[in-house]
Amino acid sequence: MAKGIEIRAAHFPGRAPIDAYGNGGFRFADMSHRGSILCLPSGIHGWAMDETMPLAVDSFRRVLEEANEIEVLLVGTGANLRPLPAELKAAFKGRRISADPMSTGAAVRTFNIMLAESRAVAAALIAV
Repeated sequence: MAKGIEIRAAHFPGRAPIDAYGNGGFRFADMSHRGSILCLPSGIHGWAMDETMPLAVDSFRRVLEEANEIEVLLVGTGANLRPLPAELKAAFKGRRISADPMSTGAAVRTFNIMLAESRAVAAALIAV
């Protein structure tokens, strides 16, 4: 029996700086991804999140699963800064993650600098 095209969850298995962002996506490691992304110790993952969705604990499950390898989480909240809800801040604090919300552009720039410094950084970046 012939096998059709297999659709897999978007995942780049490594750490890489973000080369560009905008137009609803990101460029990194000579690839492009349409939509939001999570940049974690396990790699760069597609993230089903956009600016209209609430910043809820469930949306950050994958981040919390890798918490012991993350000291700083940069949350790119889109074109504008959105505060993190108290429940989400408490979940990060309970896992010893310092979470900093900022615009996606600022988060990308900060992530690239911290990654180059070999810091234990992760980023949750909502596409703009």
